[in-house]
Amino acid sequence: MARNSSPNLLFVFGDQWRGQAVGYRGDPNARTPQVDRFAAESVDLPNAVAGTPVCCPWRATLMTGQHPLTHGVFVNDVGITSDAVPLAECLNRAGYATGYIGKWHIDGQGREVFVPPERRLGFRTWRGFECNHDYNASDYYGDTPIRQRWEGYDAEAQTRLACQTIRGHDRRRPFALFLSWGPPHDPYQTAPERYRRNYQPERIVLRPNVPAETAVQARQWLAGYYAHIEALDACFGALLAALSEAGCADNTIVVFTSDHGDMLGSQGTWKKQKPWEESLQVPFLV
Repeated sequence: MARNSSPNLLFVFGDQWRGQAVGYRGDPNARTPQVDRFAAESVDLPNAVAGTPVCCPWRATLMTGQHPLTHGVFVNDVGITSDAVPLAECLNRAGYATGYIGKWHIDGQGREVFVPPERRLGFRTWRGFECNHDYNASDYYGDTPIRQRWEGYDAEAQTRLACQTIRGHDRRRPFALFLSWGPPHDPYQTAPERYRRNYQPERIVLRPNVPAETAVQARQWLAGYYAHIEALDACFGALLAALSEAGCADNTIVVFTSDHGDMLGSQGTWKKQKPWEESLQVPFLV
C-alpha cells in the first residue's frame, strides 16, 4: 500500500488553559509529564497569545485566518459572517481527510443544537457539539440530529475516538484531525476523582499577583483546574502513543495549544477577557 507524501495534521486544543500552566514552564502545581516530554522534542512558542481571549472569536479566527472584526465573531454565541475559504475546506482541496471531535462553539445557532454538515466549515468527519461544559454528562452529534452521549469524562471519550481514528486511517491519504477539549474550563471540580485527589487547595502555590482577599477562592478553583490539566495531559500522551502505534508519528505535524487562558484570581479577577497574561497567553507547541 502506497503511503501519502503529505504530512498528517493533529491539532489538539483545550479551553482556558493558561500559557504558564504546564510543568516545562516551571508551574509548581502542574503535573504535565506528557506535554513536557513533547515540549522537549518540539518548537515552543512562548509568546503565543489569544488576541481576543474569548472562546468563539479565537475559534472563528482559527477556522478563517481572519481577525474578529472581519469574520464577525467578536463575542460568544454569534455566527461567522465571513466569506473566507475555511481552513478545513483548504485541507480538503489539498487531499486531506478532515475530521473534528469535541467542542465547536462557532455555529451561533444555540448551544444545544445539531450543527448540520453545511455549517461545519468543511469538516467531513464530525463528532461534535456546539457548547457544553457538563463534562460527565456531555452530549454530541454525528451526521444526524440524533443526540449521543460521551461515555464518562468527555475529554477521555473524545481522546479514545481520536486514537481510534488515527489507528484506522487510510495511509494512502493524509488526515487532518482537530480535537477540541472542553476542560480545563470551569466547572473546576469535575475532573475524574483519581486526578482531583492529587490537588489540595492548601497546597496550591498561587501566582504573586493573586491578592490576599481572593486567595482562598483561587486555591479552591485552581485545585480543580490543575486536576483537569493532569487529566488532559494523560489524554495527550494517549494521542502520541496512538501516532506511534499507527506508524505515523514521524509523518504527523502535532499542534498543542488552547483558545485562551483564565484569570483564576490573578489581579483580583476571575473572568478570561482581561489584558493580562493569565488570560492572553496560551501554550503553543508544534
